[in-house]
Amino acid sequence: MTHFRSQPGSKSATRTLKRPFPDCEAFAAVVRALLVRNPLGCTSYYALRKNFPPVMPVRERYTAKFVYLDGNGKQAGTSSEVYDSIEGYETGIASMITNMANIAAHRGKVKHLKESDLFSVTLKCHDPSGELYFLSLARDKITVSSYTNDAIRKRVERWADSVPELQ
Repeated sequence: MTHFRSQPGSKSATRTLKRPFPDCEAFAAVVRALLVRNPLGCTSYYALRKNFPPVMPVRERYTAKFVYLDGNGKQAGTSSEVYDSIEGYETGIASMITNMANIAAHRGKVKHLKESDLFSVTLKCHDPSGELYFLSLARDKITVSSYTNDAIRKRVERWADSVPELQ
């Protein structure tokens, strides 16, 4: 079983996944379960005259990659599109594949390179001890950062060990 490796400087630890998420749907399912089930035991909190949820997304990025192939099957161009939501990612892919002006400009047939796509979500988490920290999930790694109490890293590691997709 792989362990989180501490980084020098500010406290952060990263786990590189043995197998990257196969697609955005599998990735989104893990993020959704983390937000809904709250397996890290995070608590809501009040700050700046506002109530905040226990776990809150603060940044999302979904990158779709494309290649354009000419009539001989040779690469005539490439492109990538970055979206800030899963909905934008899915709609954007459909849009790129059917964008006749863009296809004509590249003089080739567009192909979505699903296996090359990138996705990441950064979540702000409120530990029961009162500490705020960040948990970043990407297609190929997980990073816990901005924490001071090592119990937080250990809790995240136990959770990650219990999720087959994060091994």
